[in-house]
This record gives sequence, C-alpha cells and structure tokens, in this order.
Amino acid sequence: MRRQVRREWHGVDDALDLNANVHRASDFVAEIVRLAGLADGMEEQRLQEIWSELAGEFIAKGSVPVSLKRGCLTIRVTQPSMRFHLEQMRGSLLAKIQQAAGNDKIQSLRISVG
Repeated sequence: MRRQVRREWHGVDDALDLNANVHRASDFVAEIVRLAGLADGMEEQRLQEIWSELAGEFIAKGSVPVSLKRGCLTIRVTQPSMRFHLEQMRGSLLAKIQQAAGNDKIQSLRISVG
C-alpha cells in the first residue's frame, strides 16, 4: 500500500539501489596515475624517504636519489670519492633498491657528482 501511494505521489517507483552507479574517485586514482606517467615520481619520492635505510647512514649523508626515468634511478653525490664508493657497491645497492621498490621498477643506477 505504502509503495503504491509513494509511486502515485512521486510518479515513479522507488530506486532499487541508490549507490548502484556511484563510484569513488579512489577507485580510479591508481589507474589515472599510471596512465599519466606519474608513477615514477611517486616511486622517486618513496625512495627519497627510505634512502638512509637502503644506502646506510654514512652514504645517505653524501648522496640523494634525484630522479627516476624509464627504470634508471639517478643518484646525486656530493664528492667524487662518494661516487667511487657507490660504483664499487653498485650491485648490492641496486639489489636493495629493487627489493624495496619492486624488481620491475628500477633496472639501473646512474651516479652523478653535483
């Protein structure tokens, strides 16, 4: 009876599910970021945050990851001696970084003085 009165009053039936076609923006953010090519920037920020854990406190004081483009992480160091030190431990450092970021994200390291 109530349903019939509401139908006559509103002119239509009640909606079956008001949230049926409603989507949250958070459902699409990851895909939008991936399509826009911004995922590398997010990885870069995450690496900067955990850099001292990955490289060690001594190395982190004299170096910083500055960019991640097409799988190549660029690390800027303050002195040529620090660059030499990082070149010597390139393999183990790359393995630690790959483990933290996911093996498919970073394939190589580039170390620059500056």
